[in-house]
Amino acid sequence: MPSLTPSNSPIVAAYMARTPGSAALHAQALEFLPSGIAHDSRHTDPYPLYTHRAAGPRKWDVDGNELVDFYGGHGALLLGHCNPAATAAAQAQLALGTQFGSCHALEVEWSRLVTQMVPCAERVRFTSSGTEATHMALRLARAFTGRAKVIRFQRHFHGWHDHMAFGVENHLDGTPTPGVLDQVAREVVLLPPNDIEAVRRAFAGDEDIAAVILEPTGASTGMIPTGAEFLRGLRQVTQEHGAVLIFDEVVTGFRVAPGGAQAALGVTPDLTTLAKILAGGLPGGAVCGRKEILDWIDFEVSAARGREKIRHQGTYNANPVSAAAGIETLRQIQAGDACARATAAAAALRDAFNRVLAEEDIPWAVYGEHSVLHFFTNPEGLRIDPLAWDALAQPASVFRPDPRKAMLAKLYLALVVGGIDPKGPRGAIVSATHGEAEIAAATGAWRQALRMLKEEGELRH
Repeated sequence: MPSLTPSNSPIVAAYMARTPGSAALHAQALEFLPSGIAHDSRHTDPYPLYTHRAAGPRKWDVDGNELVDFYGGHGALLLGHCNPAATAAAQAQLALGTQFGSCHALEVEWSRLVTQMVPCAERVRFTSSGTEATHMALRLARAFTGRAKVIRFQRHFHGWHDHMAFGVENHLDGTPTPGVLDQVAREVVLLPPNDIEAVRRAFAGDEDIAAVILEPTGASTGMIPTGAEFLRGLRQVTQEHGAVLIFDEVVTGFRVAPGGAQAALGVTPDLTTLAKILAGGLPGGAVCGRKEILDWIDFEVSAARGREKIRHQGTYNANPVSAAAGIETLRQIQAGDACARATAAAAALRDAFNRVLAEEDIPWAVYGEHSVLHFFTNPEGLRIDPLAWDALAQPASVFRPDPRKAMLAKLYLALVVGGIDPKGPRGAIVSATHGEAEIAAATGAWRQALRMLKEEGELRH
């Protein structure tokens, strides 16, 4: 994509005029960091936003601009930025120690809360991230079943380790991305999303499938939505074939409901991977599930059964500061209505955004379930009514990536200029702290951004 410049785009010019501090920091970052960033999603043309502080549903960039935040720490902050009780818990623990190199009482309470809240969780093993959690889940499934292969679904995201590093944004044919071995890619059976017959055919033709892993609400947190019927079909097929069903609830865990998507949808997997909200916005992840599967990490059980245990280290597993923030966060979610408040705010925002689309005569739609929104920018130019469009009724092919990269880039920049920071041009994640004021501000920014795109000739139909 050619670089956007202020000379050919008033949107880009407005963004650059608003964010000179971010531009200066990015120029320095380019000297030390590949592309000047620490996470792929922050790659932004002409440069990313640099944040100075945050509180509740809002944050302030290094130039002092106030924005309503709709990314929420990549979905980690259901309770908003700097929740007072979670922050106090982390600060208190920080003063006591950040890394003991030994067990501590917080890991016991943290794991107790997970087993109380998550339906499948009989045992818990903490990790440092969601990627580590999905990595461990696959290893557990292989050891438990004695099989090698795993079924994944196109566009579902499970981190960046070798078995997950393709088939999300590209390489949808299952070929490996750079640095991934062909032998590893061949152990992944990559199937189209929401196709239960394809799953049945895969099991019928291959006795070496150890597990099925997916995001239970659909690819990229429901960007290609998945219904409960498909999950029930997976539960039946995996049980028939003795395979492990893994729900990747790194984003949906404790967000869709206190017990995650599995509690809300009524389908219990064998293993679940967790992160983000689990640690209250600090680094931390976990694998939880059936005891007989987690027993492969257990010294005593493995010795009693005469088998080699799965080794699992990790300097920051159950880090005490993350544990302190996580415990306070989970307690609030378990005892309160944070999930319901975030879901209600997201529903109001979806309705408001779709009304704007209808009023502006733009055939897009904003959709999603629970507290996540997705922007359907209609790359095929379908005739749709934003107020009546049903994402679950669409074939997966409708949700192909929009090739209009320049338009998408300008959409994001225009929203930032309008005072909100969404999940790039893809959508938004809502917290329990977003209220009427934030919804109103976001709705105004959405309308302004769409009109700016019209003025630049980016929206034609």
